[in-house]
Formats: sequence, structure tokens, C-alpha cells
Amino acid sequence: MDTREKRHDMGSNARSRVPGWIPAAVVAVVSFASGGWLIQLGAASQEGVFYSAQLFEDVHRYVAERYVEEIEPSELYRMAIDGLLEEVGDPYSTFIDAADREDFTLQTTGNYGGLGIRIRAVGDWVTVMSVLPNTPAERQGLQTGDKIMRVEGESARGWTDEQAVDRLRGEPDEPVTISIGRFGVDEPLDFTIVRARIHVEATKAFMLTPEIGFVRLEQFSQRAEEEISDAVNDLRDQGAQKLILDLRGNPGGLLTEGISVSDLFLPAGEEIVTVGSRNPNEDHVYRAPGPEAWPEIPLVVLISEASASASEIVAGALQDHDRALILGTTTFGKGSVQSLINLEGGHQLKLTTAAWFTPNGRSITVPRDRDEPDTEVAAAAAAEVDTAGREIAYTDAGRTVFGGGGITPDLIVREPEATQEETDFLASLVKAGVGINNVAIQVGVIWAGEHPDLDPDFEVTEALRAAYLAGLQEAAGDVPVTATEFNQVRRLVDRILATQVANAAFGETAMLRRNQLGTAQIEEAVRLLELSDSAADLFTAAEAAQAEDQAVVPVQTPEKEQAAAR
Repeated sequence: MDTREKRHDMGSNARSRVPGWIPAAVVAVVSFASGGWLIQLGAASQEGVFYSAQLFEDVHRYVAERYVEEIEPSELYRMAIDGLLEEVGDPYSTFIDAADREDFTLQTTGNYGGLGIRIRAVGDWVTVMSVLPNTPAERQGLQTGDKIMRVEGESARGWTDEQAVDRLRGEPDEPVTISIGRFGVDEPLDFTIVRARIHVEATKAFMLTPEIGFVRLEQFSQRAEEEISDAVNDLRDQGAQKLILDLRGNPGGLLTEGISVSDLFLPAGEEIVTVGSRNPNEDHVYRAPGPEAWPEIPLVVLISEASASASEIVAGALQDHDRALILGTTTFGKGSVQSLINLEGGHQLKLTTAAWFTPNGRSITVPRDRDEPDTEVAAAAAAEVDTAGREIAYTDAGRTVFGGGGITPDLIVREPEATQEETDFLASLVKAGVGINNVAIQVGVIWAGEHPDLDPDFEVTEALRAAYLAGLQEAAGDVPVTATEFNQVRRLVDRILATQVANAAFGETAMLRRNQLGTAQIEEAVRLLELSDSAADLFTAAEAAQAEDQAVVPVQTPEKEQAAAR
């Protein structure tokens, strides 16, 4: 059974809505900037494939035998592979070395062999940022804030995140011995933990208000639809009558999961995405196979310039069918599909094999060079929304939407830019080599340990701020961090402290909730939902927001456009 067959089986078992004939394909943003080696065949390319193959072998042999510096023949072949893909020019077609396969598998499946902790290098030590539920780490009693001091007797002082991951991950059922330092405990604690197969859930959910639920999907890995379904049903049990689905920064993942997540919010038979390939026999229109799960729930979908591929499939389908109000900033613009092909030696080829289109026929692709810094360029392009010259299309209800250039939201809402004081403050700390979040993590762990009765909606107090300022001053050393400068950036300080203390005291979901409260996009989404009892109400509220001179994309029907022209 090859990779595609495995992906097919896993997808269909996890989600009965997904038809068994969906081919395994990956729509994920994974960038590899790789150099390469180019053979220029010139006129010889006209003389047939066999001649070209012989020419390649001749060049390979001469370079292997006579180049001034010795290069292993196997390395030359790898250079040739990299060079071929470089010349194709597609940033999404890449060779995945067997050594990198585990990391790629984690991106697409959410599974790995390990302990079940999220870590981050903080100062001299790699620190546990969170402990995943139902994992060996939780069962052994590891805690947020624990510092990993030794692994198998070797000091971990100064390790990077990558070094720690390399030593802590491993095959399931293999033990690893670690020593950790813990706040309030004088001596290091030793643990021998048996690794297990860990599934990292891509979904987090909580209530924003008594009737508005919030679900964030970080990646379209296996079981994404199942996780969202469970999360929304749980929120419904808590009283959620309206929903925000957060796809900001979601780079994509499995095509099958993008279809399944869209299916949750669309009636049976509605078109989700059309995939067109080089072989017309592989073209297919994917439709929602099952009934809509929560047809009565008004829905806002949040997107950003780093939302890509499967995120854009979901946003595009729900936008075209007027099922959700799309809010945020214009997406990345990746309208292609990649297939995973198994190669000898455990390697894989991720190859672009098709393009996809939204239900109303839009392509949202932004052409990019192979070595382009994807997210930075996309962010710059999305800073100002320019719809001039772009393809115009219409939703089922006749609202204007645009092709090319990513998914443009129905309502553009940006977070406010950093103030000059915040910019200067951060720049001075960076110059001093101080990680503003790293210090907050250390302060948060201590504060949570000293306040075991902390409430999830705790306020950031003057005492907490003072502890943070002292930590920054100590870390900055000879670089002055004055109380005046600190007080000028209280908005930034309070946000950082609230999230890191919440993480230390209550975990990742509580941290995410505190991080969302008070942000411009969340506040606007909540405001619109509170005014709306249906999707139609949301679009009416968005038009009203435009009339109030907010930065929005016009939500117009063709009839309105004609009236305006007259």
C-alpha cells in the first residue's frame, strides 16, 4: 500500500462524510529553498529522451570522476533532483528526504513518537510550555514551566528547541530519562518516561461570550474535521448559539480534511471545490456528501495573509455559498494541490499535480517564485487590498467577490499597528538580546506558582507588572529599561503577561482565550454576531459597518452595482 492509499484509508475511517474515492492529496504551505544543479541540453533536447538520459549520465560520470573536488556520486544525484525541481519553478513541489519525513508526517497527520509536551528554549534551559492531555508526560506529572536540565545524563544547558526535540522524540515504547528543574523544588526531579504515539490536536475551543463560541483550527491534519465537530458540539452543550471559526495563520494540510470541514457547514450536494489536473480523467467536482451539521448557527470565519490552501478552500466555499461572513485580511493565495509519491529509500516527492477552484469558478492563486519569502511577501501584498483588475465573481446571493490574489474577506479588519513607543521598546530589548516573551514565561511560571487560587479572568496587577519589569531589567544587564518606557507600553505589557500567566496556570486554551480578548478582529466578529441571528443578518451588519466608514470590502449585489452606475 503506498502513501496515497494509506491517506485514503485514514481519511475515510476518520470521517464517514468523505467519499472513498477522494485521492490522497496534500494542500499545505511548506517552503524549501534549495539550491541545485542544472543540465542545459540545448539542441540535444530535440534528439529524444534516450539521448538526453545518456547525456545526463555522461555529465554525472565526468563530474564524479574528474571535478577538482571530490563529490560523492549519490550527492550529485541529489543535486540533480534539487536542480530539476528548482528549474520547474514551483515553490510547492519538493523532495522530502527520509530524514525529514517524520517532521512532514507530523504536519499532515499530527502524529509523532514522543512524550507529549510543547517546549521552548527560554534562557539557558529548554522549558515545558504545555503538557498535552492523555500523554506519557501528563501521566508522569510533568508541568508547564519545568526546565529540562538533563536527558539521558547529558546536560541540556544551552540546547536549542531542535536539539531537544531530536533527543526527546523517538519510537513508541522506548523509554527516555530526563531531569527537570521545577519552581519551588530545590533539587532536580528525575523521570523515566516511555514514549508513545502522540496525536497533537489541531483544534482549540472556548466560549467568548455566553452565546458565542470560538474554534481555532491550526492545521488541516488528519482528524481536523472530527476535532472541529467535537469542539462545536461541546460548545453547543455550553450554550453556544453563534460561532467564530478561526483559520488565521492556518497553512493548510490534507485536501480531504478541507472538504470534510466545509461539509460540516454546507447542505448535502453543495459544491465545495473543483480540482483540475493535467489528465482530464482526474478532474473532479467535490460536493458536500452529508447534511449540514449546524444549519441554524450564524458563522464568522477569520482569515489572514498566512491562511492558505485548505483554509482558502473552506473560506472560498463558505463565501461563495453565503454561509459565513469572511472577516480579516486577504489570504495567501495558493490554489494548487500536491500529491505525495513514495520513492525508494523512504524518500517522498511532494508534487503539484492539480489546481483547484472555488464553487463559482474562482482561482485564487498568487504566482510566486520558488525562493520567495512566502509569508512576508503575502503580508506586504495584503497590507493594502487592491481589487482593481481582478476577476469579478458573484456568490449564490449575488454578492461581489474576487478571483486571483487570495480570498478577499467580506469585511477587512486589521489589528492596529504597534505604536512608536512599542516599536522603540521592543527594538531596545532586541538590541540587548532580551526575549520579551521569554522573560514573561519565567515570570508567569513563578506568578502562577505563587497564586494557586488564580481565576482564569485574573487582572494584570501592578505587582505582576513590577515583577515583569524587574525581570526585563535583570535580563537587559547594562542596557537601561526604565519604568517610564515600560509604562508607555502598558497595552503590550498587559497582553503579554495575561497570555503567559494564563498558559502557566491554566494551559494553552486559556492562553489562547486571553490572547484573543480585546483584539480588533475578535471584537468586530463578536459585535456583528451579537447583531445577527442568521447569515443574512451578518451580511446586512457588514454593509452597515461599511456605511459607518470602516475599512471594508463592498458587499454588493449586481443590482446595487448597476444602480450605482446609473
